Amino acid sequence: MKIVATNKRARHDYEILDKWEAGLVLTGAEVKSAKLGQVNLKGSYVSPRSQGLFLVNAHISPYSKAGHAQKDYNPLRDRKLLIKKSEYNKIIGRQGGKNSGLTLVPISLYNKRGFLKIDFALGKGKKKYDKRQDLKKKEINRKIRKVIKNQ
Repeated sequence: MKIVATNKRARHDYEILDKWEAGLVLTGAEVKSAKLGQVNLKGSYVSPRSQGLFLVNAHISPYSKAGHAQKDYNPLRDRKLLIKKSEYNKIIGRQGGKNSGLTLVPISLYNKRGFLKIDFALGKGKKKYDKRQDLKKKEINRKIRKVIKNQ
């Protein structure tokens, strides 16, 4: 398993409640570009629709060797996630309604046995003070590890 891209802001901005794995519907040039690491998940999210789940606002750069075949290529287009219907129903049930405050955020994109897979999670947005507390905990743990290492 080779990680192609990660969304570093996801764990900073959201409290992760549950995680899932799904495949992606991509064109051939998008797969080649993604395997080269030309993917940015920052600011992207997973949106449930009647046709299934879609990855929205993820940037996959055009494949440089595709030539003029990709003249109408949109790097920010919505991409369908491949997931079983039972999993889809669980996700929709967990996410709740519009006012639940829960979001589906992509965590990482990786190559697994030749296929591109995406890890996404159900996240609850953190407040500013929650983020500060997390940073304080990290700093304290870092200091403790440093003291233990030096002894």
